[in-house]
Amino acid sequence: MARVVLDHVTRRFGQFAAIDDFSLEVEDKEFLVLLGPSGCGKSTALRLIAGLDDPTEGSISIGDRVVDGIEPRDRDIAMVFQSYALYPHMTARQNMEFPLKKRGVAEAERANLVAEAAEALGLVDILDRRPAQMSGGQRQRVALGRAIVRRPAVFLMDEPLSNLDAQLRVQTRAELVELHRRLSTTFIYVTHDQVEAMTMGSRIAVMNAGALQQLGPPQEVYDRPENTFVARFIGSPPMNLVRARIVRDDGSVALRVDEASLPLAPSAAAALDGAADVDLGVRPEHLVLDGGPLRAKVKVVESLGHERQIVCDLSGGARVITRIPAEESAPPPGAQVGLSIAPGRLHLFDSTSGARLN
Repeated sequence: MARVVLDHVTRRFGQFAAIDDFSLEVEDKEFLVLLGPSGCGKSTALRLIAGLDDPTEGSISIGDRVVDGIEPRDRDIAMVFQSYALYPHMTARQNMEFPLKKRGVAEAERANLVAEAAEALGLVDILDRRPAQMSGGQRQRVALGRAIVRRPAVFLMDEPLSNLDAQLRVQTRAELVELHRRLSTTFIYVTHDQVEAMTMGSRIAVMNAGALQQLGPPQEVYDRPENTFVARFIGSPPMNLVRARIVRDDGSVALRVDEASLPLAPSAAAALDGAADVDLGVRPEHLVLDGGPLRAKVKVVESLGHERQIVCDLSGGARVITRIPAEESAPPPGAQVGLSIAPGRLHLFDSTSGARLN
């Protein structure tokens, strides 16, 4: 049982709270991703779980025991850092064996564990090389192998792919997902890269300013962001957000965006609760270039090979992005266009708190 629980954890540095009253439950054998911008507290949370730092308030449990005050080596965890942290004078085999030797594991068992990890990570041919003779991707795999051979209850990974080039990141992402499936162990993975989070995590915990913003499966977080921070942070390009005025007339409710009036379904209107204005959100793929009521001027057309992104300014000045397949013709920069929102794809957020309304 490798369930990890952070119970109302706070970590202060002087008057600054890196994480504040933070609660999170990571299920046994789950691949949970802590996602957020730099400085949001995700690495602090990981260090607290690892025992490299102590909470100012609250408690942390791993499995069925509270680990407050327990040394990192006694928590049955393994951590992989952004930097490879390999011993330069040791071969890959020796680097991977090192934590086992420190624990007094017999030589034959060490050899078997290293061989299994090397096979899983594609390192068999470089076991006798030193770090200086390896590529960056190979070094990171050796660092992963050093963690795997310990067979810990929990793997903690702090942006382990950020030093790899784009192609190798894609390859290693897939390998880590397969590794998690094979080991059937709890993974907690920290990243600022939403693509890593969306493609790897069983669930995503989105963080900002030391607080949990949303927790859920990747598709749920993408489809139903809990607030405007999550809406802006998840998605590339992010969700379009435009201030809209609420117009009530004879029992009907509509959103006024510049000169356009967008009628609201009764279910969406009921969530507005007397508000005067809202932030209207729509994903770029749900903003349709079809001559609709939202009037805009095309500023830039970006070709990405498989699609085109059309950057537009609405008549009131707000900037929005829509995307179309590459095979469709795109309007030229400077063209006046009309946009509409795909049915059922409109998101409403409180203009003050940013909280989701519908």
